[in-house]
Amino acid sequence: MERIKQLRDLINAHNRAYYVDNNPTISDREFDALMKELEELEKAHPELDDPLSPTHRVGSDLTRGFTQVVHARPMLSLANTYSIGEVDEWVTRCNEALGGEGGFDNVPVVGEMKFDGTSISLTYEHGRLVRAVTRGDGEKGDDVTENIKTIRSIPLVLAPGSWPESFEIRGEIVLPWKEFDRLNAERAFNEEPLFANPRNAAAGTLKMQNPAVVASRGLDAYFYYLLADELPADNHYDNMAAARSWGFKVSSAMTLLHSVKEVDDFINHWDEERRTLPVATDGLVFKVNNLRQQLNLGFTAKSPRWAIAYKFPAERALTPLRFVSFEVGRMGIVTPVANLEPVLLSGTIVKRASLHNEDIIRTLGIHEGDTLYVEKGGEIIPKITGVDVKARHEGAEPIKFVTHCPACGTPLIRIPGEVSWQCPDKYGCPPQLIGRLEHFVGRHMMDIDGVGEENCALLYNAGLVRNIADFYDLRAEQLQGLDRIGPRTADRIIEGIEASKSVPFDRVLYALSIPFVGETVSRKIARQVRSLDALMAMTADQLTSLEEVGPKIADAIVDFFAYAPNLEIIERLRAAGLQFALPDEEPGETSDRLAGKTIVISGVFARHSREEYKQIIEKNGGKNAGSISKKTSFILAGDNMGPAKLEKAKSLGVPILNEEEFLAMLSDEA
Repeated sequence: MERIKQLRDLINAHNRAYYVDNNPTISDREFDALMKELEELEKAHPELDDPLSPTHRVGSDLTRGFTQVVHARPMLSLANTYSIGEVDEWVTRCNEALGGEGGFDNVPVVGEMKFDGTSISLTYEHGRLVRAVTRGDGEKGDDVTENIKTIRSIPLVLAPGSWPESFEIRGEIVLPWKEFDRLNAERAFNEEPLFANPRNAAAGTLKMQNPAVVASRGLDAYFYYLLADELPADNHYDNMAAARSWGFKVSSAMTLLHSVKEVDDFINHWDEERRTLPVATDGLVFKVNNLRQQLNLGFTAKSPRWAIAYKFPAERALTPLRFVSFEVGRMGIVTPVANLEPVLLSGTIVKRASLHNEDIIRTLGIHEGDTLYVEKGGEIIPKITGVDVKARHEGAEPIKFVTHCPACGTPLIRIPGEVSWQCPDKYGCPPQLIGRLEHFVGRHMMDIDGVGEENCALLYNAGLVRNIADFYDLRAEQLQGLDRIGPRTADRIIEGIEASKSVPFDRVLYALSIPFVGETVSRKIARQVRSLDALMAMTADQLTSLEEVGPKIADAIVDFFAYAPNLEIIERLRAAGLQFALPDEEPGETSDRLAGKTIVISGVFARHSREEYKQIIEKNGGKNAGSISKKTSFILAGDNMGPAKLEKAKSLGVPILNEEEFLAMLSDEA
């Protein structure tokens, strides 16, 4: 059947996104639904069975760059459910399989938290840690011992006790919420992509090449299973209690349950109480306590029959819609936003959620005053996932997308081939004008100190800055009377404006807000045309001959310079002293040492800024790239390199050079 092949390919792709890239593209529930469909089809068509089907194996997080170790005992995944009733049925099946009469006397069960992190197996010999291995594909995993040693909650030498001479303990590496928030605050400050959730951050951190960076991340670990030839007890609960006494972090939520009612009460309790925990959880795990009974129940091809995972649904709340606002961005795109009655979700108060575009509003069927389902599901950005139709007020009208710009009243246009609506009044619409001011002063553009988002709006509304050239006519005394701007701030802004006159031409070009001309394209164009005057004189056909410039970008450039007010602004910027050309390169300043090499820069550096390194690469004949691919020659990595980039580099076998190695390479090849 073609559907079986489609499902296998799809599940394998999602496994890679989850385990290798640490960037899942669907929810756990959606993934489980695909897997269940495949299992049922394979059961109905046993003649199509394939030993490499994802139903016979565990998703893999194997990565190049680490030594792979075969697990002494396979690390299998758990069967899971989102239904309390199915957990109860599992208890009954276990009891019946073990000869019980439908009661609970023969099958005491241990209830535990299912922490949302990345699985780990630690091996101890003579009370000392000797090896730490990721789950990998279940049969073998990556040796990450050096990184594990940096996690303070993991004992390197056990406390005195009656521990076995050799044993394995399994657990979950997690990133506490507090550390997750700290890391994302740092990444936001450095203008790096934010981690989507603690699990992604923990998984990426564990695979980093530099243990010093791993140590700085604040990882933690909880342990949930002990394996050895000779164990302290004949049951799971007492074994984990012993492990706790040896120095391992075992969740205090672990509870011995003696009835189906106790199991249900345990689920209902933690469905609410988990929100108070310092780490992310996505469910509960139930295990038959007695080890002999576990042995008798045995395993399926991919999971033990003596355990089951109950997964909490994505955290979701119902809250009334106050109104839908329509907000205009720098390029005129109009985005609908649901303004909500404040609701607590995943530890934060949610008041707003983007509805993205008209099609989303229509698909959800949102009416005025509706009560909406809001989800976070471990992610940072809240999203609207549904409507409580039963709570709808009689006569409520459907939300209608605006036909005119909410800021300037101009009729909106639909971008051909896209779902977005756009205000075409590029040079008269206030949000677009303010957005371009904000873009102009930004860190990667003119980097004007003291002028942020709020101050741009303040200056615009005060009539002092209506276009980017107006910044260069400002005087300190004009600023001091404005809200939140005192003498020191005013002086800092004027000093920042003056300093921006030395910003190189490629960044000036990027700061102009020419449609479709982003940071990389601006740099490429500047290197090829050398001056703004040369660029302004080019036709669309000439522009398309430049690297990185296609017909869409070429037409946008021609249109930008054909608009008379833009030319007036440019002449004012020229008179103010901005850099409209690259300096003549002195002999010896350029080389072909990096010719043919494509390089990705990631992280924060000590010797040079990221922008300076990009210039160094281009001056030595190399090509900068923003994403990693098979064509990437190497990565120039600073501190806090993003884990997603690190994982992709390892999966593709792309070399990683630090700052000193890169500079030494240029020196050696001189």
